[in-house]
Formats: sequence, structure tokens, C-alpha cells
Amino acid sequence: MRLVFMGTPDFAVPTLQALAAHGHDVVGVFTQPDRPSGRGKNLKPSPVKVAAQSLGLAVYQPHKVKSPEGLESLKELAPEVIIVVAYGQILSKEILELPLYGCINVHASLLPDWRGAAPIHWSVLEGDQKTGVTTMQMDEGLDTGDMLLKAEHPIGEDTTTGELHDALAQAGAQLLITTLEQLQKGELPRTPQKGPVRYASLLTREHEKINWARGAQAIHNQIRGLNPWPGSYTTFRGETVKVWKSTVSAEEKGYDFKLGEIIECNSQGLLVQTGEGLIRITEVQPAGKKPMPARDFFLGRHGQVGEGFS
Repeated sequence: MRLVFMGTPDFAVPTLQALAAHGHDVVGVFTQPDRPSGRGKNLKPSPVKVAAQSLGLAVYQPHKVKSPEGLESLKELAPEVIIVVAYGQILSKEILELPLYGCINVHASLLPDWRGAAPIHWSVLEGDQKTGVTTMQMDEGLDTGDMLLKAEHPIGEDTTTGELHDALAQAGAQLLITTLEQLQKGELPRTPQKGPVRYASLLTREHEKINWARGAQAIHNQIRGLNPWPGSYTTFRGETVKVWKSTVSAEEKGYDFKLGEIIECNSQGLLVQTGEGLIRITEVQPAGKKPMPARDFFLGRHGQVGEGFS
């Protein structure tokens, strides 16, 4: 099919690559403008731009795709369908209605659950046992269009957002290929969204700080849900420490410990008291340092059992 692809981050790259590999005529790739990055603030292209250039595809980077210039470019390209995967810009009604088959989005949740900007993070943060990807016929609402196809994916007890992101990126690519195959055959179903809705809001600094009054399972979900970005954190002796890995402990010590108190240090990590149960912290990262085993961090500071995180 003759199509335009719109996407920006790593999550969108497998879908673009799959479209090219399956012989679709990708006449244009729209992605966000290059952004300053690093200490030197040099302009850095998006992962989708890099992938598109490696495939020899034409790249467009309008600051606003719904501007007259962006709209004119789309009209000249005359796509049969526009594919949108984490593009990062809102499409106008005129763009949504421009292609013969409209605009199809690959969304990283089982709609109508987890509409919004950060569905992968929130599915892990909330301790969901499964999620998936949905292809959707886009309308003017926030992830409210008719559902096309779905693919479920399990979430393990220790699955991180990074691991789930990579798995869903691949699943989304395959689901989109199947969606287009059925579209071409005239066999593509459309199902209006009904049922309970959860919204995956943007993450803030408030979501990152560990509150040791929460239960061990909730804190574990927070740690893995914010791995690899933006990361959860706590403080030890006033020093900010990122916490990257943990496990929920089934141990029962039979004593009353303070919230955040480190009650055991061994080769497995640091056993910490929470508001409900114990959690073992296994990997941390002090400011300006590389991630390290939690035990090495603690012993390197001559930590004593009975001290605590706050």
C-alpha cells in the first residue's frame, strides 16, 4: 500500500522496518525535529529518522504537522493510509480524513484500558498481569477511535518497563502488518471502544520518589515500572540514590522496624522494611556513578544495619 509513516521514538522503529520489509510503499516518514542533546547540546535526530534514512526513505520534520506546509506535503504524497506510532503531535481533522483509509495508530495497551501518553509504564506501575497492543482507527479524541486488532502480552512479576517496551514494539509491528493485510482484503473489523477506561498520564518527579510507607509489592512495581526511565529514587544519609532492581521478600522477621530501615545486608542485597512486608533492594546508582549491586554501595559507605532510606 502507498502510505505515510509518522513516528519518533525507538518504539516506532520496528513498525517502520516491518512496513519496508513487507514491500509497502512508504512514500514519506514524518518525525519530530532534531533536538539538542548531551552536554554540547548538539542536534540529535530521532530514532525514526535514523531508521528511515538507513532505509533510503524521504524524511519530513515539520514543527507542526497540521501547519499549511505540513498539510501541503501530505497532500502531495497522497497516501492511501497514514500509520502513526508514538509520533508526538496531534493530527487535525483534515489530516485524519486525508487518506482513503484514514489514519491507523499502533497503541501500546489493550484499549480502552490505558489510553494516554505512558501506557507501558502504567501497566507495570499498577502491577497488571497482562497488556498488549491495539491497532486503532484514529479520530479526534485521545485514543478513542474504533479498535481494529489486538494482541495480548503477559507481564511477569519482575518484568521492567524497558523489557515490556521492547516486546510490545515488536508485537505492534507484526500486528500492524496483519492489520494492513486484512484492510487490503476488505476483512478488517472495527469495534467501538466500550467498558472501563484508565488513563496513562505523563510521569512527573513525584512518581519517582519511593515512599517507604507503601507496601513492598507497590514499591517493587514502582522500581521496575520506572526502569529504565525515569528511574525511582530514595536517599541514604542525604545522598540521592536511584533504585533500579528489587525483589519482594517472603521473609518475616517478627520485629517492628522503622519504615525504610535496612535490616539485613548480604550477597543478595539490602532487606528493607516497608509499610507492608519486606523488599530486597538489589541494584542502585549513586549520583554521578554507574549502577552497582546494592550491597557494594552499602558496604562502600560503611553502612550499618539499622540505618535507613528516607
